Amino acid sequence: MGIADRRKPSSEGKLWRLCPFWQSGNGSPSSSSTQNFQQHKIRGRRHVDDTDTRSSPSKVSSVARSFLPTRRRLRLDPANNLYFPYEPGKQVKSAVRMKNTSRSHVAFKFQTTAPKSCYMRPPGGILAPGESIIATVFKFMEHPENNEKNEKQLDQKSNVKFKIMSLKVKAGMDYVPELFDEQKEKVSVERILHVVFLDVERPSPALEKLKRQLAEAEAAVEARKKPPPEIGPRVIGEGLVIDEWKERREKYLAQQQVEAVDSV
Repeated sequence: MGIADRRKPSSEGKLWRLCPFWQSGNGSPSSSSTQNFQQHKIRGRRHVDDTDTRSSPSKVSSVARSFLPTRRRLRLDPANNLYFPYEPGKQVKSAVRMKNTSRSHVAFKFQTTAPKSCYMRPPGGILAPGESIIATVFKFMEHPENNEKNEKQLDQKSNVKFKIMSLKVKAGMDYVPELFDEQKEKVSVERILHVVFLDVERPSPALEKLKRQLAEAEAAVEARKKPPPEIGPRVIGEGLVIDEWKERREKYLAQQQVEAVDSV
């Protein structure tokens, strides 16, 4: 029994020495190994945190940019609605003024949820910086089912909507609708305009403003129809140009001189 009791402690010591991470205490191999492992783990975490910190600004900025509202290139008047006079059975008109408030040329385009009953003039175009235009929108208004004036429909929004899109383009480009299909990723939706009907028998500021804008739009269309002013010699008499008249006179005088010499 004495021999067995003396060997038992040595076996236990060997067992603890084979598993140093199980031991605890200051200055022991097990404690130093555990500290080294923990320090290595902390340094790894710090490296990951530093990497995330360096890369986070770009990630955050890209995410933040996706939530920012699109910077508008066009200022619209009216800003949210298209006002139409309520006249069932007629083709009514609305107007919206668009101004390019950016520093570059901007192409615009109209889209509507009712292409069969609505159309725009012009349906699209290009505006230079600071340039403005009044677009006219035409809509055929059907008679109500009960063939009576529907008071509830007045001053309320219709289901018809209009979307105005914009696209930054280079100066000197010609407008073609395909621009918006070729550069879809750069197209911005400026506004979604709702249709609002106005009672023509009740004078209102919105109705008066609509009449003024329609008159300005018609005047602009008539001005574009006029031929550009002629540059060069002006026409006189029966349509002879001054330069041509001078040339003929010079030829006539020269011929007279030749005939005078021959006669002598």
